[in-house]
Amino acid sequence: MKSDSKQILKQLGLGKSIAQICKDQNITSSQFDSWWKSETKSRLPLTDGNKLLLKNGSAQIYRDKWGVPHIHGSNTESLFFAYGYAMAQDRLWQMDYFKRRALGRLSEILGTSEVEQDTVSKTVGLETIAENEINSLPEETLVKLSAFSEGINSLIQESDLLPIEFDILDYKPEKWTPKDSIAILAEFRWYLTGRLPVIAIPEYAKRVLQNENLYQEFIAGEAESETIVPKGYYQPDLNAGNNKGGVISEPNEGQGSNNWVINASKSQNNAPMVASDPHIAFTSPNCWYEAHFSGAGFNTAGAGYVGFPGIIFGRNESIAWGVTNNICAQRDLYKETPDENNPNMFLYDGKWEKSQTKQISIKVKNSNDHVINLITTRNGPIVDHLLPEPLKNLGPVSLKWVGFQFSDELTCLLDLNKSKTCKEGIKSLENWEVPTWSFVIGDNKGDICYQSTGNIPIRNNWNRRFRDGSDPESSWQTSIPKKYMPSIYNPSEGYARSANNRLAPEDYPYPLSGVWNSGYRALRIRQMLELKSNFTREDFAKMQLDVTSMRAVEVLPHLIKSLEFSSDPKISDATNHLKSWNAEMSTDSVAASIFEIFFATWCELVAAERFEKKSVPLISQAISGLSVKLLKDDQHGWFEKDTRQNTIIEAMHSTISKLTDQIGPNMAEWYWGKIHKINLPHKLSTIGDLGKLLDTGGDPVSGNGITVCNTGYDPNYLASIGANWRHNADLSETPSGIWASDSCGQSGHPGSPHYGDQLSDWISGNHHFLPLDLEQVKLEANSKLQLTSK
Repeated sequence: MKSDSKQILKQLGLGKSIAQICKDQNITSSQFDSWWKSETKSRLPLTDGNKLLLKNGSAQIYRDKWGVPHIHGSNTESLFFAYGYAMAQDRLWQMDYFKRRALGRLSEILGTSEVEQDTVSKTVGLETIAENEINSLPEETLVKLSAFSEGINSLIQESDLLPIEFDILDYKPEKWTPKDSIAILAEFRWYLTGRLPVIAIPEYAKRVLQNENLYQEFIAGEAESETIVPKGYYQPDLNAGNNKGGVISEPNEGQGSNNWVINASKSQNNAPMVASDPHIAFTSPNCWYEAHFSGAGFNTAGAGYVGFPGIIFGRNESIAWGVTNNICAQRDLYKETPDENNPNMFLYDGKWEKSQTKQISIKVKNSNDHVINLITTRNGPIVDHLLPEPLKNLGPVSLKWVGFQFSDELTCLLDLNKSKTCKEGIKSLENWEVPTWSFVIGDNKGDICYQSTGNIPIRNNWNRRFRDGSDPESSWQTSIPKKYMPSIYNPSEGYARSANNRLAPEDYPYPLSGVWNSGYRALRIRQMLELKSNFTREDFAKMQLDVTSMRAVEVLPHLIKSLEFSSDPKISDATNHLKSWNAEMSTDSVAASIFEIFFATWCELVAAERFEKKSVPLISQAISGLSVKLLKDDQHGWFEKDTRQNTIIEAMHSTISKLTDQIGPNMAEWYWGKIHKINLPHKLSTIGDLGKLLDTGGDPVSGNGITVCNTGYDPNYLASIGANWRHNADLSETPSGIWASDSCGQSGHPGSPHYGDQLSDWISGNHHFLPLDLEQVKLEANSKLQLTSK
């Protein structure tokens, strides 16, 4: 080659195509491929041998056939040092990316494309939150986090060749600090609880529709009555107002999770069993970090989040647990009233108050700095600029968020990892503030439970729209006492489950302010759990692959009835496919394609009936509940000229046209798997040809955004979000361990055999076993790295 490897990698990072590089270097594409494989393999970390790295004690990192680390330490410091070291071995560039995303510094390495993301982080003030939190952490947590950071820095310092992304982008990682880990945790909290369009879209709709009946139709959810905590597990408030919240339709359908737990009476092995699968964006690699760590009072396996220690979904020798986001509103948007003569003054309680102003500069690679003029009222920062079009001009609106207060989920998480019983697990979560999560726990004594966690503010006259920033009555009053958060202990049904659905019925004695996802997944899980009483681990794995669309089950009879009015032969053919369909979103189903593309098209036409054209792409993603209702009838006249029936036919015509263009004219070949394929993009995928080198996936997958096997899709119907990690645990199993499956693989190095190697098993529903027994770990290990004192 004419240029050295670093120069070629830099050219790839600047967007130069592989073909152009081959031409410049006078090499063939085959020679380029050989160079790329050699270059990526040269970056792989050492996983065998001995390293003198520790200040005291010793640690071992055993890796199994999947590259998953089993980390053992002789004391707290050595254990968490090795944890950080192992994570950095696998995911150092991804960790640096997550850190920069949290700190608002992605534009420094990626340029103008990340200014919008950095603006969010800077406006919300995630770095300030992390700085405040790190100064208030308990000493024992800070010790663990410091050791974790030292492990990361040790890997950085000793590496001659860093992960290939650093050379592609031509920069080096900075020293890791405990603050960086907390910033990543803070950004994760924001990702799960921010979701500002959930508030702004109803506000926009209220103003556009100017009709209360139509507005109530607009905010309708799906499977509203499917609750996590049913009646009978709390003292009802017979005078409760309509302030518990509601099921919503939101743009990010599929962004959720499932979990469930059963007791011995429903288990073939007479012991509790737990299953959990979080739903988040599919990427290469994904955001979860699979690990087993033991020593210093820990023996825990499962998956945590990249950038900080601890197992979020997993088990130890005594308990197993799973998590979903229960989506109770932990933020509000306040409509502020500015002084017309002084835009930095805002009205509160009849008086004008001066806001705080601050100029924030974002460094941008190969461009001028981007400057944000941040205004903060007593309620919080003005955030109009964070809203999507056409929602930016509804304000000014300020943000109040529970995440601005001190929160210490890391300590709670690590305490949970050591808990021995359900009751200990619940106690470990007492100080959990944000996000509001739904935990299911089972222990080896036979107990099971469900516990909702988090800080839910109590408001007067809560609704899903903006609050009045000038009215003291709109301020938060207090929070729901933690002991009154919804919970179930040893339910008589023999199970508990959650799927981001409604937390409790309307007569719950405290205002939950929920903005929950549809109840379809929870309904389907309940149906399956009530079908039998002798579940095995294999049954749980099969449940996680269930692709029944409960939306289709609900509306198919109504849709078919409407389509039968058409004499068009193509619509008749499509109708026949729907008539014989079992409502399963399988890759080999033609009806699945027809129904899914029809429903998306129908939502667009429903939105276009009342909203201007430029807002339809956003609004159409937030009206699935309304669209389901309108397939049945139009009680309040959403269609002004009684054109519902004709619009249904129009939507099917459009569906047939879209599928013809995308797949071809033969309807018999319109299989769902031809258009619904899992997309596992790398964070650098959009730069030049890097997607060809770094992306994985491309396989057909079943499911959609509302099936238990969750594979939500983007505008091109590629599966872009879903259940990217799954686990199940049987507490009778000896020796104990957890069964898991990752949609991608353990390593973030594209030259590793563990980069994307779990995908086929994930699609098939096969799980691998992570043993907790150290002797079994040693017997099955493919490698061992010994860390000892200097």
